[in-house]
Amino acid sequence: QVQLVESGGGLVQPGGSLGLSCVASGIISIRAMGWYRQAPGKERELVATITHSGFTNYGDSVKGRFTISRGNAKTLYLQMNSLKPEDTAVYYCNYVPPYDYWGQGTQVTVSS
Repeated sequence: QVQLVESGGGLVQPGGSLGLSCVASGIISIRAMGWYRQAPGKERELVATITHSGFTNYGDSVKGRFTISRGNAKTLYLQMNSLKPEDTAVYYCNYVPPYDYWGQGTQVTVSS
């Protein structure tokens, strides 16, 4: 059974930091892994990607503020610094391109 479990979200003030974690189980994949987010009323978007070799790529809106990393083949992290209100969203991890199942996600709210 495939599981993607995200954690680490919360409420933070603008300019603050949060670290997200993800654990994947029940799957073996050679695909890159990534963090996605979905804000209210918007489509889900890919914000950061990391390959097995460690190559990373970021969306323009988070470049220079977010850092993606992998603990092992199935553990994924996202360090988010200098957070802005527009970063408010539910954050999900998945592979890139994504498989057709998603975890519960973790809510990140940036507000004063």
